[in-house]
Amino acid sequence: MAIAERQDIELRQSYVRTLKRLSLDQRFRNHPKNYKKARKADRKIKTIAGRLVRELERKLPAGLYAAELALFNKVLSQKRYDHNKIYSLHEPHVQCISKGKEHKKYEFGSKVSIITTKTSGVIIGALNIEKNDYDAHTLDPALEQQQRLTGHALKEAFADRGYRGVNQIRGTQIHTPKPFDKKLSKYRQHKMKKGFQRRAAIEPKIGHLKRDYRLSRNFYKGITGDNINVMLAAAAKNFKRMVNIWKKMFFAFLFRLFKIISQTLESLFFKSIETSRGFLRVD
Repeated sequence: MAIAERQDIELRQSYVRTLKRLSLDQRFRNHPKNYKKARKADRKIKTIAGRLVRELERKLPAGLYAAELALFNKVLSQKRYDHNKIYSLHEPHVQCISKGKEHKKYEFGSKVSIITTKTSGVIIGALNIEKNDYDAHTLDPALEQQQRLTGHALKEAFADRGYRGVNQIRGTQIHTPKPFDKKLSKYRQHKMKKGFQRRAAIEPKIGHLKRDYRLSRNFYKGITGDNINVMLAAAAKNFKRMVNIWKKMFFAFLFRLFKIISQTLESLFFKSIETSRGFLRVD
């Protein structure tokens, strides 16, 4: 074995041992006693990554794996407050979405827009949003998909306060919670209240999609995989709803059939008893 090859192997082995130690140093990084050590480990890992990337650039042929090397350099050069940051090497399109909740401040992935009917709760629109757009800006592509799938435009759509700023899109009136105008009649105010109360029913549906239908984590590749995962989750939710309805109808049919058979047998039984009593009667 050549001396240069032996040196490369020893260098890689030392890098592996160093990375294992540095990964242990980053545990409990929010503790005051471990913060400095974790930051130092971060800087060391970044230094090692830069060395490896520069070594690949020197040894690989020019133009080979140029996209991957550009991605690595972008990750190494990005700062904390930069825009369009890379959060995942194998999924560069992943966005950092601010949730604003105490238990989960951020989520990493892509947004999904869900449209359901008011009474039945059928999902008539499920669209993956590639970028971290403002919620009101996602209404136009979501309603375009809904009209394309169903073949008709909705008269009204009730959304939460995150969609405020838009009143009408593609012939659909958008309603968000806000103080009622004094010119509205009591009947109209009552209808609006019922619509906003019914809108809250979409929240548990989204929770079921994320928890029971594998929408919280996507194992498909790229933007196309995200779109496929969203459509499969929504279709499975609708199929499950129809299966439950058919199951109730089947049991109701069995109950009615059993009731008809029992009534028929009961009438035949009493009729036979009356007939037998007639034969045994002695005048």
